[in-house]
Amino acid sequence: MNVVGMGEQMALEKIVFKNLDIPEMTELKTYEEHGGYKQWKKVMQDKVDRTELIDTVKASGLRGRGGAGFPTGLKWSFVPQDNPKPKYLLCNADESEPGTFKDREILEKTPHQLIEGVLLGAYAIGANTAYIYLRGEFVKGWKMVEHALAQAREAGYIGKNVMGSGFDVEVWTHRGAGAYICGEETAMINSLEGLRGEPRLKPPFPAVEGFYRSPTIVNNVETLATVPKIIENGPEWYTQWGTEKSRGTKLWSVCGHVERPGVYEVPLGYPMKKFFEEELGGCWKGRKLKGVIPGGSSVPFMLPDEFLDCDMDYENIAAHGSMLGSGGMIVFDETACLMEAATVLATFYAHESCGQCTPCREGCGWVLRQLKDIESGQPQPMAKEILFDVFDQIFGNTICPLGDSIVMPIKAMMEKVPEEFEYYIREGKSMVTGKTRLAHLAKPDKPENYRRGEAFKYPRAEDFTTDFDKVVHNVERGPEPMFTKLQHEESTEKGDSPYAREQKK
Repeated sequence: MNVVGMGEQMALEKIVFKNLDIPEMTELKTYEEHGGYKQWKKVMQDKVDRTELIDTVKASGLRGRGGAGFPTGLKWSFVPQDNPKPKYLLCNADESEPGTFKDREILEKTPHQLIEGVLLGAYAIGANTAYIYLRGEFVKGWKMVEHALAQAREAGYIGKNVMGSGFDVEVWTHRGAGAYICGEETAMINSLEGLRGEPRLKPPFPAVEGFYRSPTIVNNVETLATVPKIIENGPEWYTQWGTEKSRGTKLWSVCGHVERPGVYEVPLGYPMKKFFEEELGGCWKGRKLKGVIPGGSSVPFMLPDEFLDCDMDYENIAAHGSMLGSGGMIVFDETACLMEAATVLATFYAHESCGQCTPCREGCGWVLRQLKDIESGQPQPMAKEILFDVFDQIFGNTICPLGDSIVMPIKAMMEKVPEEFEYYIREGKSMVTGKTRLAHLAKPDKPENYRRGEAFKYPRAEDFTTDFDKVVHNVERGPEPMFTKLQHEESTEKGDSPYAREQKK
């Protein structure tokens, strides 16, 4: 693969996000000293044409950094400028994917860079109102953003008639309530409108009909924070890094069994093996690598050979069987039990399913219950076959990708390292640890027809054939069993029905 910008002296220097390493960058004065808001001033004072801004971002090849990787400039161009409705820009700061923590760094350390990107994006699409939707648990990040917004308003960068340009813009924050599903753009829109956080069917797409049924663009924190640097230096500067289809740099969150975890800015297309061994220091404590989930917990698991052979860009990781996603890298060494890891992932997704789609609502619960049964040492017959059947029922059958998110990593683990799952099912304990992690959930004297909880009682046909017109209650003895019409007629002939007994009295 032809990768540009791979000079040894600049391979992993901070490029777009060098502000992350500068102290006091949360303060307006410090940000302005390092060139902050210069592009916003230029756009306002020169009244730069909106189309020019969109074309610049298009030419840079910037793709969405939240997970989908859709071209940002192209997305902005979808907003119909002839629509008389107000237009909105929404910044998705609801970073809740397990293994992903890059946006938090921007919110807490360089919020003004994000705000300038939000202002430039709002102007480009003709929006006078923007919202930054933050994960509710990001208390520190929210405080930093609110502080930065107050400073920007006081400086005249936000408000009415910004710098005499005639353009009005306001930016507000909104905190979520801990729902992972609200990271999906249409669920976030519902949440902002005061509705339940559930994804919407598409089309219509938000660019045409989104927030309050008006044209809306939703962009990730990292995406918007990159825009000021592109406008400042031009698209040619940004395209010197990356590959033909994956331009620029990307923030990666690295966690798990690795020597040097953290947030790294890496040119797209960088060799994964070099990054893992030289920058991250490999697996911690000199242990052997078992596998990696490269793009956040919702993407397929990769074996060491697949992982180390790929390059760090959208297309190459996809060609090796996984996805770049949000860039949340989770590393597993040889001491990790993948059966236990699968249960942890299933617990998260089953809890976070909004319940709107039946395959996800019921399927996530089925997956979790099956995995818990295995880990308790009491797997159901054909547990593995049942899991793969449920995977097929979920995948591709839901409004949003949450259902797919529980399937992809767990199914890949079961397919690529089947011996660990089969051993747990057969022996009732982990092949790695030799323990039964959820032994306390085991059911003593489990019946043959055990499903969950009590033995399953099959309904009988007569339970649903009651003739309520013939039911008579004995006041002294309480309610009698309900009789069908046929049973009533037969018992009447014998003189022992409730009705006959009442007549005898």
